[in-house]
Amino acid sequence: MSKCLQDWVETDVQDVVNKPLDWLSTHHFFRDPSRALYCDSDFFFSPADGIILYQTQVTPEEEIIDIKGTTYSLRDVMRDESYDQESLVIGIFMTMYDVHVNRVPYAGTLYYKETEPIQSYNTPMLSLENDLIEEKIINNGNSRFLHRNQRVINKIYASSLGLAYYVVQIADYDVDCITPFQLGQGNPYSQNQRFSMIRYGSQVELVVPVSEDFEFELIQDTGVHVEAGVDPLIHIHELNDEEENEGGDTPEAEKS
Repeated sequence: MSKCLQDWVETDVQDVVNKPLDWLSTHHFFRDPSRALYCDSDFFFSPADGIILYQTQVTPEEEIIDIKGTTYSLRDVMRDESYDQESLVIGIFMTMYDVHVNRVPYAGTLYYKETEPIQSYNTPMLSLENDLIEEKIINNGNSRFLHRNQRVINKIYASSLGLAYYVVQIADYDVDCITPFQLGQGNPYSQNQRFSMIRYGSQVELVVPVSEDFEFELIQDTGVHVEAGVDPLIHIHELNDEEENEGGDTPEAEKS
């Protein structure tokens, strides 16, 4: 379940932070633990294990964060100057100590597109990770990789909501390896089903366009650590639904 950054470092990271790098990279990193997952169509769940760096609703050209004087916008996230939808965006940073299996936040049909690094090589994410683990602070000024690194744009059409949303996977330096579990396009996925993995440190952006039919409420705090398939990020409220939803705020758990 979600934890504040300091609690997560002191409980989940402390026991392994001093382990040899070869053990971390070959054993700890590639774990895929069994966990109780949740299925509830009133929520978008986290697509990744990691720390929420930012979460906001913005227009396509509006600043999400400032990276040492350079604006990072939705069009930068999507690598698409024609992207024109006001959207909620949530940035989740996966450290070396996180599970790197990504999951589908809301059931739908998945299509993906890979983009290459802006430069010849991906920019390292280590400075941001060190700030998180050692200083326990978020320093978005160390996020230049967001403009430059290879990414996969996963478009997921959720028919029950009548909209497409996006999970954007961003690779770290010298990794260049975002691995979908199914290579075909247009595959259906259930909520919180495993769909891909990014090797070593990386970041995932959840982008949900604003809808006329639904209100999307952010329910986690910036700076908390969340788990894929376990922690809800967005509560969905149907705008034309006048019925009371008694007890509907707590997702039902099931094994997966």
